[in-house]
Amino acid sequence: MAPALLSPSRKLTDLEVGATARMLDAAVDTELRTLLRALGLTDNSPLRVCKRGGKIGLANWTPGGFIGQVFKTVGKYVPPPHGTRSPALWGTEARIAELFQAQASAIKLQQRHFVFRYRSARHWLDIFRTYYGPVLKTFAALEPAAQTAIEQDLINLVEQFNRSGNSSMVVPSEYLEVVVTRL
Repeated sequence: MAPALLSPSRKLTDLEVGATARMLDAAVDTELRTLLRALGLTDNSPLRVCKRGGKIGLANWTPGGFIGQVFKTVGKYVPPPHGTRSPALWGTEARIAELFQAQASAIKLQQRHFVFRYRSARHWLDIFRTYYGPVLKTFAALEPAAQTAIEQDLINLVEQFNRSGNSSMVVPSEYLEVVVTRL
């Protein structure tokens, strides 16, 4: 997410999160890792706010899908902070089990696709460079020569996944739909 899209934002205190602990019937998010970091929360926060029998719904990009490969490409230029894991790992059965299995009565997983549609690969890059946090921050951290190199790598990635058959962009990106029922 672009920082401007979180504004006005603030971090929730443990007390505020605790006050809502196990009160929600459902917690749904498609950009959970980004949201958790922005709020200063941890990976187990959905479990903390969802009551017994409640459901946690997630849609997480997979490592092998288009956005997972965008993360991998970005990581070649700007490595993630030490000790952090790729956000694409949330799109794996193993990571979901690690995070939720101990406190879940059921976990349902289904692979799905979201199709990105843009006028061109360049149009997609312009939008993501301006509004999509991981790409936006990577470009901001790079010198001009490295920006040119990552631009080409990202354009090549789009071309690899593109199904349009013309100069437009039609790129399916796999994600893992997750529904966790809390114990």
